[in-house]
Amino acid sequence: MTVLEIIQRSAQFLAKRGVDSPRLQIELLLAQVLQMPRLKLYLNFDRRLTTNELDRIRNLVKRRGQREPLQHILGSTSFRGLEIAVNPNVLIPRPETELLAERAWPFLNSRAAGGAPSALDFGTGSGCLAIALAFKCPVAKICALDISPAALAVARENAVRHSVFERIQFFQGDGFSVLPANSCFDLIAANPPYIPSAAIDTLQPEVRDYDPRVALDGGEDGMDFFRRLAAEGAAHLNRGGRMMLEFGDDQGDALRKLFTSHNWIVEAIESDYTARARILIAAVPAS
Repeated sequence: MTVLEIIQRSAQFLAKRGVDSPRLQIELLLAQVLQMPRLKLYLNFDRRLTTNELDRIRNLVKRRGQREPLQHILGSTSFRGLEIAVNPNVLIPRPETELLAERAWPFLNSRAAGGAPSALDFGTGSGCLAIALAFKCPVAKICALDISPAALAVARENAVRHSVFERIQFFQGDGFSVLPANSCFDLIAANPPYIPSAAIDTLQPEVRDYDPRVALDGGEDGMDFFRRLAAEGAAHLNRGGRMMLEFGDDQGDALRKLFTSHNWIVEAIESDYTARARILIAAVPAS
């Protein structure tokens, strides 16, 4: 069977199983099996696959047809140009979190004139946000916090991969209480769990069945972690610091009211690439 035949037949198979962008998916899988850039497949349409290659691609296509995420099958995903290892122990980074990173690192760099700025990635998961901040702001001191030891193992692996391990401190536990006493930061950034508990079963199979529930479940209304951050976060911000949060669909107004009720100044609620409100930027009043 040739490269083109595999692409055509596999794309039809994946489409019947409800997989988005089926041709792109099979091309990415095939590029990994053949160890070549995806676009180079187009120069090799007539190449015939070996028996071993056919067996491997059939296995991968079967897994994708069962709605296992492409990123899990490939073992990694790209986040702001950084290759981030992922597995079922961590949330797969989304484009919305890339937007959060894009807002976070310029602010962190703006604080560098006064010395080494500091940031906390609250709920680091794969470590993608903490690593992006360390990579884009080399003088910054980064802390990465997660309740899951398995997630932290992935985050550490990714930090080593991108040579920023020595500049990130990792903490395992449930919230600010596991940090050293009196810890304060110039920036607290987070993509916390924000899906209402009852809505998780309605999500796409790739998310519902493969992302860790602890990284999705935001409680009955999806706001549990935001309430903690609004109530406790100000005590961990340096003067002039900011909190930047990713949140879910239709949560913007409720978040603004929540943070305002805790005396935060909500400076901005920014939209994502689909024009949905997605990022909250807040400060505490100068004392």
